[in-house]
Amino acid sequence: MSSPSPSKPRVIKDFEKLDKDIQEQIKLEYPEGFEDNLIYFTNKEGKRVSALPFETEEKYYLVRMTIEEAQQIIEDDDDYDEDGNLKDDIRVEYAEKHNEDLDDMDDEDDDPYDDADEEEDDED
Repeated sequence: MSSPSPSKPRVIKDFEKLDKDIQEQIKLEYPEGFEDNLIYFTNKEGKRVSALPFETEEKYYLVRMTIEEAQQIIEDDDDYDEDGNLKDDIRVEYAEKHNEDLDDMDDEDDDPYDDADEEEDDED
């Protein structure tokens, strides 16, 4: 995730206090869990804290959580399987709801020439 746009307001909030739609979009962004994506910064009180970065068109979020909290959120969430991955049916549901392109999120569909190869084969 790139640096936040200077014109976007920053929101620092706990995951459970975020709007349900934002939580769903975060799950789409981090389908394999949160803990490996945490960043660390010093808050206005001078305390070092960790957070999960997430950016929308309107805002840049820093979702406060420790590694332990990140693990617990995923463990307690029925949207994730026992391995800590977002379930495929949930991923599709949220992607459709939030107009996300599943092809962009799917590692297996990274070859942009798949369709072109099929068309060439049909013409020969």
